[in-house]
Amino acid sequence: MRIRRFLIDSDEQVVVKVLREVLDLYRISVADEAPAFEEISVRSETSEGNPLRVRTEAVFIGADGTARRRSTEGAARAGENPRAERHRLIKLNFYRLLREELSLAEAPWGILYGVRPSKIVHRWLDSGLSRSEIIARLSEDYGVGEDKAALLVDSSLYQRPFLRQSDSRTVSIYAGIPFCPSRCLYCSFPAFVLPGEKMLRRFTEVFFRDLAAVREAVARYGFRVQNIYVGGGTPTSLPDKVFDEVLRALSESFGSDALVEFCVEAGRPDSLTPAKLESMVRCRVNRVSANPQTMQARTLRRIGRRHEPEDIVRMVSVLRAAGIPCVNMDVIVGLPGEDLGDIEDTMEQIARLAPDDVTLHALAIKKGSRLKETLSETELPDDGTARAMFAVAMEHTRRMGLRPYYLYRQGYQSGQLENVGCCRSGAESMYNIQIMGERQTILGIGGAATSKIVSPTQKYLRTSFHPKEIAVYLDKVDDYIEKRARLLREVYGEQGD
Repeated sequence: MRIRRFLIDSDEQVVVKVLREVLDLYRISVADEAPAFEEISVRSETSEGNPLRVRTEAVFIGADGTARRRSTEGAARAGENPRAERHRLIKLNFYRLLREELSLAEAPWGILYGVRPSKIVHRWLDSGLSRSEIIARLSEDYGVGEDKAALLVDSSLYQRPFLRQSDSRTVSIYAGIPFCPSRCLYCSFPAFVLPGEKMLRRFTEVFFRDLAAVREAVARYGFRVQNIYVGGGTPTSLPDKVFDEVLRALSESFGSDALVEFCVEAGRPDSLTPAKLESMVRCRVNRVSANPQTMQARTLRRIGRRHEPEDIVRMVSVLRAAGIPCVNMDVIVGLPGEDLGDIEDTMEQIARLAPDDVTLHALAIKKGSRLKETLSETELPDDGTARAMFAVAMEHTRRMGLRPYYLYRQGYQSGQLENVGCCRSGAESMYNIQIMGERQTILGIGGAATSKIVSPTQKYLRTSFHPKEIAVYLDKVDDYIEKRARLLREVYGEQGD
């Protein structure tokens, strides 16, 4: 749907952002071509008091010039930040008015926006709210559907015992290897096709300098490394010798009795060699992500993968034979040209492989991806089909005995859905729980890596981003090492006092 003009009575950046997010929920764009409405205008009034109240009025002027005026109001929650509550109410009010005027169905997640909705649930759990109270509040405050609210709360409750295994001196390590054999259609990650030997050698020299600085920080502050996650990109795209050097350096620097999880992403079966498998076993890697995304051969070709479904089967077999304790598999729901039959077949094939953990991703249309650039030429399942496909995939994980244990969302996901990790008991990824909970310090090494430094009181966190551009990382690594070190000093003191 198109509207010619969208007018807001505020130039406050957050207000503009949240109102436009509501339009995006229903794919309503502002354009001159064949608009359904000449204008939609929104104004909100805030009444200070206890509680704070927000009244929102929207005027809808149709293409024929007729105007309809609608209004609603809501009250802030006690104990919440008044400014955040004002913005939430403006967004919720407009969401309700737009749905009423256009007879729109509820969005699955209502107005809840952001990558980590579980953080809200954990905060409410910390304050003593019960499961039923939080589900009701998600519905009342954000318009979240009951099934999504229950999924979010139950996966958050699952995480609680694992989050309690960490303290202010427990950290995780992320090692970013930003190289892949090729670039997938949907990918917007800062990954590059594997470079030549000279550039690769320079990258590893810089990477090891970066790693040495983190090793020194771990010793200085008395950190205990709980998890090592080697991601990217596709780390197994590295040459065998370089891959071995990276794994050995990580293992020797951070391996100890405190280490719970050492995970390597090996998403491309065509990049896993016997030598790399031997390196992983020798360095005691205990979790590998073997990510098919789909088991449909035609889709694999369409999205730019160089393997066949049979290669995934062989890969899982060799990982099991090598004694890797936990194998994770990622599936993307809503890939170009796929339908209910395709996801049914993919999940049946994956079930036969008996993975310990399956992460279901709803396809996200990401800026910078080839998919985004060619969207008008690409056949994608509509939202209703995507939701039905996701339901089929979730049902298969249930039949496999896997339970949802972490959840996150991205912008512009098919069907306004989510990404859900499901696992058998004992196969939970501690790193995934920690990265989504943001209650543990995570130190990033390598290309496009992020460090998240959480205060000992968990009241705030500081972030440091390594550059996405590989040339900038190579040339300026010392600046980024110093920035990370400065943030550590700010949060933990000079010696972790």
